[in-house]
Amino acid sequence: MVMVGLPRALSGAGGVDLGEGRTDHEGRKALILYRDGDPSELEALLLSMGITCVEKIHQSGADDRRWYFGKGRLQDVADELESVHPSHLWSGVDIVVLHCNATPRQLVAISEVIAVEVWDRVRLLLNLFMNHANSVEARTQVRIARLQADRTVLRELSSKRTSGERAGYGGGGAQALQDVLSTVNRELVALRKRQSRHAKAQTERRRQRVRSGAKILGLAGYTNAGKSSLFLALSGKEVLVEDKLFSTLETTLGRMRASPRVLIADTIGFIDEIPSQLLDAFRSTLSESLECDLLLIITDSSDPIDELERKLLTTRREVLDRGDSELEIMTVLSKSDISHDLERARELVTSVGLPEAICISSYSGDGLDHLEEQILSELFGPPSIVIISETPPDGGRAVPALIADLHNIGQVLKIDDREIHIRCTEGDLAKLMAQRKGRIRLK
Repeated sequence: MVMVGLPRALSGAGGVDLGEGRTDHEGRKALILYRDGDPSELEALLLSMGITCVEKIHQSGADDRRWYFGKGRLQDVADELESVHPSHLWSGVDIVVLHCNATPRQLVAISEVIAVEVWDRVRLLLNLFMNHANSVEARTQVRIARLQADRTVLRELSSKRTSGERAGYGGGGAQALQDVLSTVNRELVALRKRQSRHAKAQTERRRQRVRSGAKILGLAGYTNAGKSSLFLALSGKEVLVEDKLFSTLETTLGRMRASPRVLIADTIGFIDEIPSQLLDAFRSTLSESLECDLLLIITDSSDPIDELERKLLTTRREVLDRGDSELEIMTVLSKSDISHDLERARELVTSVGLPEAICISSYSGDGLDHLEEQILSELFGPPSIVIISETPPDGGRAVPALIADLHNIGQVLKIDDREIHIRCTEGDLAKLMAQRKGRIRLK
């Protein structure tokens, strides 16, 4: 489908003629334009995709509503890109990245001036998500967010090109861009129906797990905080563990090695200033870890203190805004083996209103045993000792069957003849004792 007159590098459409998204960005070069703040995070996001930032260009002052940078400064960048010498630092640059969530008007205007692919934070994250989406559900979520972002730009282009004119002779025709918008809207409707089916299936799976008596342990935190490494350490289940941002996009479930009755949910990480439409697209994925019996908030203790505070506040905001206010929470400081100031990090956790942190290292194993013990105590309470009576002469359930009943409601720690050490909730134990009519009693 060739559309005459569309810009060669359409913002939000992957920078190609027909909006066919590119997924391999290895070896590309980029410029970062920024007004305020620290663009280091943006540079790290680019690097995780294989894109090298050759220069960060700063202009002070308030954002220009139309151009982001001043038009003169933007034209200087465009002129230098157009006439760059092969030996110049900018040689090979084919992406310009804006350190902001740009408006559609800004994206269209900058694309027309610079004539190379233009990304803002939204487009950068969408391209990063596209690289890491493996499951059908994740690809559906990314595609919805991508089309929503594209639609805003297409509307701006359509509005700009039809301003002051009538579509077709006598106003009876239709612009090519309007046809594209209609196609995008139809695809969004179909994708949202598919996402709704995924969400219903996910809800049913959660309901079945609750009915079976399994406890859910959710992992939440900033991206690259060490959630997947902790998941591997607690469950032993192989997952993708990379020192890259957003290496996990879909939910992974595994059983806790210390107690098979505990299921661990590892999912997408948080990020500062992530646009609401992106989080909305991943709502069903996030809910998998936020709708749980116990939530671990994972933070990287090796971050600088100001960076750690910013990430803690972001994670806390996302948990409180999207989770249950009565949700049980534990705070975990990961990567304690490479932390620069662990005590200061622990003080910072409590100062932002989160529970006192447990320090661990998934790499060295430090603190993992203590964390497992705290998790099990929070989910099941302290261990209990129960005594099983002999099978009465007139019949009844055999002792091994009663031990199996105890395994079904909690974690059996030790069996000493008919004396059983078990960790389970008081309610489950009381219910079983009532059902077995005195055959099981507390010591």
